[in-house]
Amino acid sequence: MIIKSSTALRNDYSSISNLANESSEPIYITKNGDGDIVVMGIDAFERREQVYKLKLKLAEAELSRLRGEPTISLEEARARLVEKYNV
Repeated sequence: MIIKSSTALRNDYSSISNLANESSEPIYITKNGDGDIVVMGIDAFERREQVYKLKLKLAEAELSRLRGEPTISLEEARARLVEKYNV
């Protein structure tokens, strides 16, 4: 976990920006010793968002399965894809 003060962010933005982009980790910014905001590089943020969206889709699919909603086999799904995209 990387923690920096708001003063460090204000006085040395470039250093914090470089750290965020190099570490791919969120940087916790404190204000008066308490947590205030989180800063992270755009690439790390976008990867995190993609993982979040994928996990959400998987959770929705699992809930659908548990409710007993109709499903298709892997073979049927593959056949539909081949038919649709002429693979």
